[in-house]
Amino acid sequence: MPGQNLTRKEAEERASIATVYHYDVELNLAENDETFTSKSTIDFDAHDGASTFLDLIADEVYSIEVNGEARDVSAFYDSRVHLDGLKERNRVTVIAKCRYMHTGEGLHRFTDPADGKSYTYSQFEVPDSRRVFAVFEQPDMKAQFTFHVITPADWTVFSNSPTPVPTDVDGLKRWDFTATEQISSYITAIVAGPYVGKTGSLTSSDGREIPLGVYCRQSLEQYLDADWVMDVTRAGFKFFEKEYGRPYPFRKYDQIFVPEYNAGAMENAGCITFRDQYIFRTKPTSAELEGLANTILHELAHMWFGDLVTMRWWNDLWLNESFAEFMSHLCLAEGTEEWKSAWTGFMARKDWGMRQDQMPTTHPIVAPIRDLEDVEVNFDGITYAKGAAVLRQLVSYVGRDNFFAGVGEYFKKHAWMNTTLPDLMRELEAASGRDLDAWSKVWLEEAGVTLLRPEIVVSEDGTLTELAVIQEAFTPGSSLRPHRLAVAGYDLVDGKIERVFHEELDVDGQRTVVESAAGIKRPELILVNDGDLAYAKIRMDEQSLQFAINNIAKFEESLTRSIIIASAWDMVRDAQMPARAFIDLVLAAAPVEQDITVLQLWLRQLDKAVTEYVPNEDRVAVLDLVGHRLLILARAMSAGTDQQRVLTLAAARRAYTPEQVEAIDRLRTGEDTLMGLDVDVELKWELLMASVAGGLAGEEQIDEMLKSDTTMTGRQKAEEARATRPKQDVKDEAFAKVISDPSLANDTRIAIGRGYWRGDVSNPDLYASHVQIYFGSLLRIWEDNTSHTAQAIVALGFPSKIVGRLNSVDVVATGNKWLKDNEDAPAGLVRLVSEFVAEAERATRIQAL
Repeated sequence: MPGQNLTRKEAEERASIATVYHYDVELNLAENDETFTSKSTIDFDAHDGASTFLDLIADEVYSIEVNGEARDVSAFYDSRVHLDGLKERNRVTVIAKCRYMHTGEGLHRFTDPADGKSYTYSQFEVPDSRRVFAVFEQPDMKAQFTFHVITPADWTVFSNSPTPVPTDVDGLKRWDFTATEQISSYITAIVAGPYVGKTGSLTSSDGREIPLGVYCRQSLEQYLDADWVMDVTRAGFKFFEKEYGRPYPFRKYDQIFVPEYNAGAMENAGCITFRDQYIFRTKPTSAELEGLANTILHELAHMWFGDLVTMRWWNDLWLNESFAEFMSHLCLAEGTEEWKSAWTGFMARKDWGMRQDQMPTTHPIVAPIRDLEDVEVNFDGITYAKGAAVLRQLVSYVGRDNFFAGVGEYFKKHAWMNTTLPDLMRELEAASGRDLDAWSKVWLEEAGVTLLRPEIVVSEDGTLTELAVIQEAFTPGSSLRPHRLAVAGYDLVDGKIERVFHEELDVDGQRTVVESAAGIKRPELILVNDGDLAYAKIRMDEQSLQFAINNIAKFEESLTRSIIIASAWDMVRDAQMPARAFIDLVLAAAPVEQDITVLQLWLRQLDKAVTEYVPNEDRVAVLDLVGHRLLILARAMSAGTDQQRVLTLAAARRAYTPEQVEAIDRLRTGEDTLMGLDVDVELKWELLMASVAGGLAGEEQIDEMLKSDTTMTGRQKAEEARATRPKQDVKDEAFAKVISDPSLANDTRIAIGRGYWRGDVSNPDLYASHVQIYFGSLLRIWEDNTSHTAQAIVALGFPSKIVGRLNSVDVVATGNKWLKDNEDAPAGLVRLVSEFVAEAERATRIQAL
């Protein structure tokens, strides 16, 4: 029996039988806080006498009616409403009792601890509209949706269509929406509750006035900068309508910030939902603002690519997400004034793709998706970041004007329809005159990453006889690929680093000569992929690497520093550079880095190097060094800057010795200050975590802090702080909650998981007894939880931080034994565990270096 899965073959068969054109959905959200009544009326055509099924996850089905005939409710089983004896024209009505979720899937319900008000919102990607109404749950069965929603009198409802004026019904409100455009079920939306916010408008390129709205829950309204959000949105509308050559396809554009979200945001047509951590309770850093702006533009880009034109099946999910990822960064860089260096920040996303692409579970960008279980674990760095990097290559390959001309034709021909990758590639070929079959094969249909390095021949007088770019297939079995990139040379001139050579060229095959370099004086640093256009592993020759390490703080361009450090990090992960050398490199570069997104990436890599990659014999010395240096850097940064704040947070995370912990605690209590540093509520929580982990604060200080911050975020921070305490009984309780407590909301579980692992390097013995329990619980975790929750638990519980730290626990051996003993376990679970085990094996190799 299929359970809640759906195979591609089943979807294709169902689409060949039925053509759906309208849903009428009535939801009563005013009954109780656990369940709601859902009435779905579906109009569709079918082959006469055919059988098929609707998808539905519900506690109970009250009635099923097919073409005016009552059917036995026993036709609902296995999360499907089975239909037979269909006619050419059909109307099916299903009334069911559905359940509110607390995992961010289906219709999520949340009660705000700050004021007791309750809110709901939907999240339907990939297959969760079936948790709210009976539906043909697959992207290629598009239809119009008409929603009717009954709510408490003080609620407002948002959906894909403009919000109507409600009618009073027995002290409740009824909201009757007009029909949507022709869309897929996964981008429909219902957001209901006492939301508050601000409205505005913009003029579309076709002259229509598009209403805008930005909303959140009431307890966050004071922090909501709706005008800023609408300003970014207007910039995005202007840019996308111009580049796509097509006006915005829907009738309004609401953006709603919602609690306990299981993702960053969702591109529901005309009704975007965002996790409300994007509403900043304290002054945001430039990186936080850039991240929010990028997310706003990513979801807006989907209104055309994904919503207007939609993939036929989930194997082209990458195209939806990669296109939006590429377009959001392009719009940041070219369509706004504030984020011209967005492609530098893109390196943080690209790092995600490179890591994923070197896993044993790497897959082609165009991934084979057999069923819903495949797609659930496929929202990964390849789908988003690698795909976006490759699209950037494609734009260079066919030419920008040709690319967008082809995209415009694609929208014109396929509006409101479903497509596959060849539909887009045909339009790009027609616009550019290029044959893209070979390009598509090596970039989209093959997994893995290639390596690029310089080959340098120097004459006796110090000039270059020849400079070539060598390409190697780093991932076994992958082909060499065409790249559009730049090669540059850098020298130290009068105490400053200057770029003395630069050529942009096409690199293809095993060896490409850089013709213009012949005869020039050999630069101290020769950098392949200057400007970061290519998607590949980059290596420097020995002389260039040493020059870069010695002079990293003298490079003026953030992007150049980032390319160098990315190459060094890649060498660390390939066990070709000691982790200690990388740590020294980051600590030297951090004081001069102005791009906060990049700085935060380096500090995350520093954390990983310190906690997972440094060998045991060096561990204490490195922990002492890093904690000391970060404190010095935090104190040295200019007053009130983002660098000061980010480095103070890093110093708190890495405080190790009693003296370092005491210094952080004095900042927390106000006994010490840093000029210009605002120790606001968010920073105070983070400083408290360090104090708790270091044993200088405990339950009393946590309770005191919670009294001053009674919000949902404050409660989650308190849970994290409690789990941070370095005691065995505390860690035992936190571990049990993370892997076994079904009542925890997403963000609370993540907060406890973060606290659980705090102090991981200092106290590895606290985690030893949990390793066998974790592996013994994996099958139950996967069986007992929804997909998103199960994935989060598996990730939070895996003992990465103690790999190689204890003689009594061999994480790699234990993980490999589980994989061998559970070959028949669900594919998604096996994939996740195998990825974590592979990363543990990588850590042991790096430690051994």
